[in-house]
Amino acid sequence: MRAVRYCEALTSATAFGWWLFPPIDLEMMWDGTEIFWRSGEVPDWMPLLPSAQLPDYAALFDASAPESLQGCSPPFLTALPEPGSVQMWTGSIARTAPGWHLLIRAPANMPGMGGVSLFEGIVETDRWFGPLFTNMRFTRSHMPIRFRADYPLVLAQPVQPSAYANGTLDSMDIARGLDALSPADWQAYETTIVEPNTRPNRPFGAYATDTRKKRHECMRERDNVEA
Repeated sequence: MRAVRYCEALTSATAFGWWLFPPIDLEMMWDGTEIFWRSGEVPDWMPLLPSAQLPDYAALFDASAPESLQGCSPPFLTALPEPGSVQMWTGSIARTAPGWHLLIRAPANMPGMGGVSLFEGIVETDRWFGPLFTNMRFTRSHMPIRFRADYPLVLAQPVQPSAYANGTLDSMDIARGLDALSPADWQAYETTIVEPNTRPNRPFGAYATDTRKKRHECMRERDNVEA
């Protein structure tokens, strides 16, 4: 709640994107060699050799898919060649507007479920239409790891290719040492850090208030242009 009131940086990062959840409750376990899984529909531990479908999903897929695609339902879990690594389907398929891709990563500012570490990946969902998977690796063995259908598994964030293009990432300068700071830099530091601390009774959350005000102004200007 303190972040919602005062820390716009944390609040904005947490809200940037969409949560994707496991399609069912399940548990997985890695014994150092093989991966096992079970769920309410499949209560006994089953080895992942090398993949598994969502319970009863293959029949549901075939009932809706064209005849030429029947039998092609995406796997739910797939054991990867790397030891202790698995791929999980979120149950979602996404298509984005042209020029927009999806960054699939662990949910921002939320504690992980423990026992696994998620990889991050960028999918060009404006041209690649398929199941949204996430890859993960186990960080402990011989202990069940629970995945809940009501707890976010990954965060899907919209990004434009220009944001991670080489031209953008290479277009940067590094200023080494304090002598490299310009008078404008020092003035900005004073405004941001020093001056507020000369007012011990100032209200908290000035950055959050200012940022939200500017965002609302930008939205109003956009709506006026569109109108």
